[in-house]
Amino acid sequence: MGLRVWRARATITILRPYQPRLRYYLVDQSAYSVDELAQRSTPLSGIFEVEQASQDIESMRLAVGRLAASIRDHPDKARLDEVITRWLKRHLKRLGPDVEEILEQVNTLAEDGDMLAENIQIWAEQEQQKGEQRGIEKGERRGIKKGEQQRAEKTARNLILLNALTDEQIAQATGLSVEDIAKLRADGQGEH
Repeated sequence: MGLRVWRARATITILRPYQPRLRYYLVDQSAYSVDELAQRSTPLSGIFEVEQASQDIESMRLAVGRLAASIRDHPDKARLDEVITRWLKRHLKRLGPDVEEILEQVNTLAEDGDMLAENIQIWAEQEQQKGEQRGIEKGERRGIKKGEQQRAEKTARNLILLNALTDEQIAQATGLSVEDIAKLRADGQGEH
């Protein structure tokens, strides 16, 4: 055991010159509220604001607009614009495949930021309309299915009243299961 520890320490010592020595500055994003970020006009606060606004499209639109404005006002505008535009495109792609069409139109955030913010709003409204349409269609399908079920049960009750067919025959005629027919018969709903 002593030899192993010595070898491990020797290996660490030998490799130490090849280990990177990195310095970093920790910025705790969660330490800032949305209001605090909105008051600051720096590209970093703009990035944090975009990340925090990911669930709310209106907040996202405002955050993108402020981020673009902070880049336009920055002395190192060209480099920041390139890097942040690339990051923002990747960040926004997760909103869905339809947003990629909007992102293709953006070359630089500083120049196209207002257009991007407006297009995010338009895209969100279109997505909301699609969601509402899907909800309506789903409701219609449920209503149709429920109506068909009710018609089949009414037909089954009428056939049960005739007392001329077996449960299997009624099930075949109505599309209901034999268990459903037996339940209707047991419930006495067919005896009017």
